[in-house]
Amino acid sequence: MSSALDDVVVVDLTTEFFASVAAALLADFGAKVIHVENTGVSAPVKNRDGMHPQEAWDSHAELAHRNKQSVALNLEVRAGDEVLKKLIARADIVITDLPFTTLEAKGLDYESLCSLRSDIILARGSGFGPKGPDSDLPAIDELAAARVGLMSILGEPGQPPVYSGTGQMHTAVMLAFGTMLAMVHREESGEGQVVDASLFAGNMYSASLDLQAYLAVRAERILEPVSRLDMGNPMSGPSYPCSDGRWVTLAMPDTDRWWPIFSQITELAIDDARFDTHDKRCDVNRLEMMQVLDEIFSKQPGSHWERLFAEHKVSADLIETYAFPAKDEQAKVNRYVLDLDHPTYGKTQSLGFPIYMSDNPARLRRMAPCRGQHTEEILQDFLGLSEQQVADVEGQG
Repeated sequence: MSSALDDVVVVDLTTEFFASVAAALLADFGAKVIHVENTGVSAPVKNRDGMHPQEAWDSHAELAHRNKQSVALNLEVRAGDEVLKKLIARADIVITDLPFTTLEAKGLDYESLCSLRSDIILARGSGFGPKGPDSDLPAIDELAAARVGLMSILGEPGQPPVYSGTGQMHTAVMLAFGTMLAMVHREESGEGQVVDASLFAGNMYSASLDLQAYLAVRAERILEPVSRLDMGNPMSGPSYPCSDGRWVTLAMPDTDRWWPIFSQITELAIDDARFDTHDKRCDVNRLEMMQVLDEIFSKQPGSHWERLFAEHKVSADLIETYAFPAKDEQAKVNRYVLDLDHPTYGKTQSLGFPIYMSDNPARLRRMAPCRGQHTEEILQDFLGLSEQQVADVEGQG
């Protein structure tokens, strides 16, 4: 079975996780992605905050670099730089997260790349976008999340902001999607271009439900984190504790429609004078209703409520931990989670493929490579260098 991106060649110059994942998404659908690792600079410190000790195997690298080939080059010397330029001349796409100033200094800006291949596509994962005074700030997700307001709406009053990390994955998908749009345009016009997807925009879209509401109505309460009991609709959004420590989450915005069923499940009288209209439930007696529901849900375990939700087909569910998708049949059959047999570490699991294509599905063709694992193969088979030429390059550092 053919892959959607057969014959597409990508030179991957990424160092940040989100941009590397964007390149991996292209590799999942058949692109030949050559990850160039610079041996001329020190490797980043992964446990820089002291809270992420080394795993038995690098699971983030396995996700970010699966289906890629790795070439190790010293890009600080002329010989390594020349090999890189030869790779780019054979590529359709260069994907990177380097600042514009660094790209220009290394002769990797778009104009210079066009001299190597006139229709090249430069895909850049950035911190704050390609224009404006902050266009060259580093691509660090925490900084973007802090600026857009996402972190401030995740905490509760008196508690510190919460960093969710969701903006990285939004940006990764946007970068891969934008790159494919540029490829379609090139097929029609013969022209390459620069694609930029920023963590700034990715975090804005990850907060879109709240941010869009604020942009539309400028409501002051949207600016501040809210407590659990400060939700506008007791039946849509808040969560309630069960007797076994699990939590129920509700999503029934049309309360007039759902109230008869919901009152039956919770054994509240349908004509309870406190809650028998939408305005009473969501405005006048909102806080009282939430307190009543707190008491009701806390009397039974999560399994009890889960069974009733399923029987009555209501929009509610239990809040799960990361352990749930790891064993969930739905995640398995859709290949959202993969069972792997790692050649070094044995049986393990990894995130799978978030995009489904019936005729050209994503495939796991290879695990994330070791650094420089495919250097000789790429230089000889892809660039056509002889063994002596490869040895000469190695001899030049």
